[in-house]
Amino acid sequence: MAEKIKIVALLTGRGNNTLKDKNILPVFGKPLLYYPASAARNVDRIDHFYVSSDDEKILEAASEAGYKPIVRPEEFARPDSQHVDVIDHALEVMHSEGVRPDILVVLLANTVMVKTEWIRECIQGILDNPRLTAMAPVYREMDHHPYRAKRLNEDGELVPFFDFSGTSISTNRQDLPTSYFLCHNFWVLNLNTIKRETGLAPWTFMGDRVKPYEVEEAFDVHTLEDIHICEKWLRENNMVPDAG
Repeated sequence: MAEKIKIVALLTGRGNNTLKDKNILPVFGKPLLYYPASAARNVDRIDHFYVSSDDEKILEAASEAGYKPIVRPEEFARPDSQHVDVIDHALEVMHSEGVRPDILVVLLANTVMVKTEWIRECIQGILDNPRLTAMAPVYREMDHHPYRAKRLNEDGELVPFFDFSGTSISTNRQDLPTSYFLCHNFWVLNLNTIKRETGLAPWTFMGDRVKPYEVEEAFDVHTLEDIHICEKWLRENNMVPDAG
């Protein structure tokens, strides 16, 4: 994979959210989606930029950031809609326009925690190892380790989420195997190698050879109070946009 590889960015965000206009709420005077959109725009390897949404305000804000709008069908814009359907619909539109990505950078519009170098290095990771199906940011989390999770049995009592029959599990987090969680700020997909029938559940569209890109933390917006956390992170990372 070298010079002929076509790389496309797809920004995704729907308007039907519990928090009204979440993806375009102002953060330092810019719509929330400006931050992931700008991070990708600064990656010179990316050839085309698209945005998928059902919301005219989101499409307009992303257009101002240099993204070509894809109007998402209503059936892919419900709270229970699946991201894979959004991706597939966007790819159909791209193909109809003669754009066939080899690598697709899927950006989520409801987070500021995306850095240009993260995207660039994840793309490079796939270019260096074309057998990978995807590369995505993760964070290490031991306090909420899956082995510590509980569920309710038929009597409404707590039981281990997994069946540990015959296995001894330490109560000390440092003794447990290292646990990683996807950040859900962006995914870099190698469309040339992904086979969804063998993809890792539940995000089978990422394939079965996913390399992690570890970052310190991940955060996306669900409440108005979350905007303050976004602003704090941007300040700490010297990413506050110029007032002009």
